[in-house]
Amino acid sequence: MDGEKGTVCVTGGTGYIGSWLIMRLLERGYTVRTTIRSDPGHMKDIGFLTSLPGASEKLRIFNADLSIPESFSAAIEGCIGVFHVATPVDFEDKEPEEIVTKRSIDGALGILNACLNSQTVKRVVYTSSAAAILYNGQDVDDEADESVWSDADFIKALKTHGGSYAISKTLTERAVLEFGEKHGLELDVITIIPSLVIGPFICPKLPSSVSVALAMILGNEDAYSFLARCASSMVHVDDLVRAHIFLLKYPNAKGRYICSSDGMTIEHISEFLAASYPEFQIPTPDSIKKYKGSKTQGLSSKKLLDSGFKYKYSFKEMFDGAIQCCQENGYF
Repeated sequence: MDGEKGTVCVTGGTGYIGSWLIMRLLERGYTVRTTIRSDPGHMKDIGFLTSLPGASEKLRIFNADLSIPESFSAAIEGCIGVFHVATPVDFEDKEPEEIVTKRSIDGALGILNACLNSQTVKRVVYTSSAAAILYNGQDVDDEADESVWSDADFIKALKTHGGSYAISKTLTERAVLEFGEKHGLELDVITIIPSLVIGPFICPKLPSSVSVALAMILGNEDAYSFLARCASSMVHVDDLVRAHIFLLKYPNAKGRYICSSDGMTIEHISEFLAASYPEFQIPTPDSIKKYKGSKTQGLSSKKLLDSGFKYKYSFKEMFDGAIQCCQENGYF
């Protein structure tokens, strides 16, 4: 598919990653179809998508819902590639984990079947999560690679914040890859595993990963434990989106790919923020030492880098972009 500019589908187009991916695909000359959840009252602002450069000629928006897997068929028909980014997000565990997981798996398999039935889709890139690797009970001093999987029973025993999300992402990625093994001659199925995603955003809602990354600026102490757990692995949103497009085209892509470029301890983040952005009141490293015990493994991007992908953005650029967008949107 190298050099080919055809029609691609992005599920979950109003989200942080999905919207940034649409923007970059349009810039590169792709025709893009995206799916959003039905909005009968037309309350949802999608102007940030329809006003993107090239959108009036090359972007079509479809209604689809993971609870109705067949609803994705119209958007997928005639595409050469599909980025399945949409996911049920329930960090507050409002719904039973089994319901969230079933919706996620059924939706993903419905999308994969629609790709198969289209007879035009050559490759699907599924956006997984570091949550599908990090909850494994292994030694945190070892850097995890694609061979490591989170354990659903371990997550349940942890009773951790957002446990249902971690389980649903783990089991959905497994189901997606099993589908790919079964239908490998007809459809390439690749998964990409981002770490904590930081950087600028075009979606109107503050992305949850940016909210966690900037918890010390936003004064959200409830997120410190989660930040301590995630801070060892981070990636700029634009690097992540570039990796999605790279994996759509890379001829030898196979299986899982971790996408994570940088990391710090929560104490180092405190020091970095205080030095780089003196206009904010940042908690001191000493005051947040108690969250240090939440640290998890780092993630190795060796497989992605060995394939020829290169990261562009520094740790500082991740935070600069996120902070500037938050200021422009009045979040602080």
